[in-house]
Amino acid sequence: MANVHQDERLSAGSLVRGWFRTFYGVLMGAWTALPDLLAAVLGVGVVKMTELELLRIARYGEAAHADPLTPRRCQRYLGVRWLVGGMGVGVILMLMLYLATALSMITAWLFDGTWGLVKDGDVVDTQLILVATVPGTLLIFVTLAGITGVAKLDQWLATTMLGTSQQTLLRQRVAELTSTRAEVIEAIDDERRRIERDLHDGVQQRLVALGMLIGRARRTKNDEQLQQLLRQAHDTAGEAIDELREVATRVYPAVLDDSGLDTALEVLAERSSVRVEISNELRESPGTALETVIYFVVSEAVTNAAKHASPSVVEISVWQSQQDIVVVVRDDGVGGADPSGSGLSGLARRVKAVDGGFEVISPQGGPTTICARVPCA
Repeated sequence: MANVHQDERLSAGSLVRGWFRTFYGVLMGAWTALPDLLAAVLGVGVVKMTELELLRIARYGEAAHADPLTPRRCQRYLGVRWLVGGMGVGVILMLMLYLATALSMITAWLFDGTWGLVKDGDVVDTQLILVATVPGTLLIFVTLAGITGVAKLDQWLATTMLGTSQQTLLRQRVAELTSTRAEVIEAIDDERRRIERDLHDGVQQRLVALGMLIGRARRTKNDEQLQQLLRQAHDTAGEAIDELREVATRVYPAVLDDSGLDTALEVLAERSSVRVEISNELRESPGTALETVIYFVVSEAVTNAAKHASPSVVEISVWQSQQDIVVVVRDDGVGGADPSGSGLSGLARRVKAVDGGFEVISPQGGPTTICARVPCA
């Protein structure tokens, strides 16, 4: 029960502090109403004034989403914004008037009818005070709410005239997520088809050959031919195991869970047919989901380079900026990589699924640079 009362006090305190913060914002906006009007009329310093208004709105309330500012848009905004500032002046003056009136009536009731509230030489009747209390309280409450209303109007005006509304941003985000989900499903289907081709053209053919070798070994009467067929069957079984392990690694590398991203990249470099140099500056794990994305970006980029670009070296760099993890794969091959190809387009969809960015720079003659950015959180 004590915790409940404490939470209620904290909520009430936060509400009061929030209102006073809003009041300060409206008060400052009232002071800037006239400078806003002068800037809009003269067309001087409109961008700077708009930046100050946006900073004020963000500091004392909810930030307004604004697109890059231009002088023309800022001038139009300030030409309307001064009206909101003037409205703030009116609401503040009304609040001060109502509070002063209430204070004078209470003072007259308590202290012998001073402040001029005397009727026929007597103190104002208590019933009159009580009758005036109800509408006076309502007027003060409405004015208090009006402070919040002016602040909301200020934020709405800035967003409407300078940027994009929250509803539009949400609709854009929903459309983006819908598109990303469809692309992820398409990428998963492409990956499944590729795995099926690898199994059909590689492992399955090896197993068919292995079965034929074992069948020939069972039918032969010659011991020397039997030993030769068994050796071929053993070699074919080893090749099938290697190809199956390769397919399993492309589906998901177990070393990533067992030893982390750093070791997984080292294993990838050791198994590559070209020389790979790795610079991993991540101090801690970004999480399994992001590690998986980073690994497959590097893996696919290295595989494409080795298969199509004939490079002498592939350089891998991974580091963390303030908000993103950056992955850069660069090779000195022949260039000309097609970003719309199945491999690179699949990578782009995989990175986009985690709200990341993907870029391929590959002029004819090289070098090829693949850059992916994934958010840290």
